[in-house]
Amino acid sequence: MEINEVAREQEPPASAPTSVDKRSCAERIYRNVGNMPLLEAAALERRGTALDVGCGAGDNARILAARGWNVSGITLSPAEQESASQVCSNVWVHDLEKGLPVEAAGPYDLVVFSHVLEHLRNPEGLLLQTHQILRSGGQVAVALPNILNWHQRLLFLMGRFEYVEEGIMDATHLRFYTFSSAMRMIESCGFRVVVAKGAGSIVPWGMLRRAIPSFTAAVDRLFCRIRPGLFGRQLIYVAVLK
Repeated sequence: MEINEVAREQEPPASAPTSVDKRSCAERIYRNVGNMPLLEAAALERRGTALDVGCGAGDNARILAARGWNVSGITLSPAEQESASQVCSNVWVHDLEKGLPVEAAGPYDLVVFSHVLEHLRNPEGLLLQTHQILRSGGQVAVALPNILNWHQRLLFLMGRFEYVEEGIMDATHLRFYTFSSAMRMIESCGFRVVVAKGAGSIVPWGMLRRAIPSFTAAVDRLFCRIRPGLFGRQLIYVAVLK
């Protein structure tokens, strides 16, 4: 259930896979470039202790550690634990359906949920438990796939609701969120959202991304800022305790 899949959720797949990957989250190794939009929203220039809930192979932890954070992680995969241990102080193998492991007692200045909560039957319970490990003034950073991204809306209009191997309709997703419903969920768990935005490529830029990266990135940011619930591939929230 530990997912850091942002790199694969930035761009819609060129074509749908011919079959769904039915491996459980424990059998996958999630490795990517890290979720920089989420980490930047959580004031990356700060320092302190962080818990990466669903640390995957340690890609977010690597970014945080390089900037002076002391990072611990939680994963469901022993293979991911081995990789993430290279950049984390501690990595616990644990099923988040059972809540947070007792070893991860904190307190933490930052708790990261990067594409994790949508894989859980009871994400609210996990967010509520985070109150116990968050330091006074600490933040939670949450990233979720946007089920009502414009591309997904078109597929729904065409009558297509198909699970695939990765992305917004990942076959391991149990919960689906919109820009407003995700915010309501976080706030219902005793948090005050201080940052709420969309992020990701608004279209599959392809070669244009390599040719004019600054322009395409600026267009993505503009449209995601104007209509995050329509153009954002992922939804990003930073919250503090009420």
